[in-house]
Amino acid sequence: MLSNRKPVLGWCLFDFANSSYSAVIAAVVFPVYYAKVIVGNEAGQGDLWWGRAISLSMALVALSSPFLGGIADSSGARKRFLIVYTLVCAVSVASFSILQPGMIMAGFALIVLANIGMEGGLVFYNAYLPDISPPEYVGRVSAWGFGLGYAGSVTSLLIALPLVKSGMFQAVWIMVGVFFMIFAMPLFLWVNGGGKGKEGVLSAAAHGLRSLAANLREIWADSRARRFLSAYFIYEDGVNTVIVFSSIFAATTLGFKAEELILLYLVVQVTALAGSFGMAAPIDRWGAKPVIMLSLALWVSVSVIACATYTKQGFWMVATIAGLGLGTVQAASRALFAGFIPKGREGAYFGVYSLVGKTSAVLGPLVFGYVSTTAGSQRPAILSVALFFLIGGALLSRVRTS
Repeated sequence: MLSNRKPVLGWCLFDFANSSYSAVIAAVVFPVYYAKVIVGNEAGQGDLWWGRAISLSMALVALSSPFLGGIADSSGARKRFLIVYTLVCAVSVASFSILQPGMIMAGFALIVLANIGMEGGLVFYNAYLPDISPPEYVGRVSAWGFGLGYAGSVTSLLIALPLVKSGMFQAVWIMVGVFFMIFAMPLFLWVNGGGKGKEGVLSAAAHGLRSLAANLREIWADSRARRFLSAYFIYEDGVNTVIVFSSIFAATTLGFKAEELILLYLVVQVTALAGSFGMAAPIDRWGAKPVIMLSLALWVSVSVIACATYTKQGFWMVATIAGLGLGTVQAASRALFAGFIPKGREGAYFGVYSLVGKTSAVLGPLVFGYVSTTAGSQRPAILSVALFFLIGGALLSRVRTS
């Protein structure tokens, strides 16, 4: 049994908090709003600008994460970093309320800042997992976090739905920023600072510059971690691409309206929540690797079927199936990697984990945007995502778990 339930609950509630961003901003409402209202997506330009913003922000997070993760380990400043990144995200999202049609660059800048705040903060959030959970519960706690996250997605989307129906989009962005901050507070209050080091931040930064290359060499020398990260780099690219473009595909290619997108995503979140909690114990019982492989096979099927879907009813079925694998692959990946981390090296290792995950999110959105504009259709773009899951699964099959 878990003895430290309060820190675990605070940690899981942060996933509940940040899922308001993941659902409303990254996946459902704002991508379509930016692509169609702010930019205009008749010729695929909205796809292109959205892909550029996501790719740039992910690249910046990827480049900074190993360095900042090492600083957090050395200085014990994990919580301070997480608070700053959370504030950057929440304030940037609330600032979306000033955007008007044609403000492409202002929207681009705010998207980059918001996504850096969200994705960059996950480095420090994920690094808490080995600290708050005993090894035999890591898979379950990881899945509980994702499961509660999907509950956060459902809650925030239910709040957003009447606002969207009324055309009050500015109120939606403010709601997300406030939602994020309120439900992040339990982690800030109930979980310790994180990181075992006592160096000052500036001293840790100087040390971090010197040790960054050493950290990368150390992790790369671990054959299990290296092979896993190679596979994760590929298949997580597919996951991220599906997340950031699924609503734009549904709106542009299949004609979904804003309120229909919210209802669709609510169904996805419910099935994702069921998948996360349903597979929580099997991740520990069967092992994380078989669970990931099963999820990737599901995602290949989803990509192929989505490409061949021409009706809203058909896409509802595809989205429902996709939800079952969404939380499972992410929870199992985090749990599998946590098993490779030496004690006291959580920040550095999860910094590299973030580097790989965010770098992978650079290529997919660019490819999707390029294929969409070149082919004049989003269908070839959505089909290309299946290759990421196939290649990632082949690489993962070579990873030893013991």
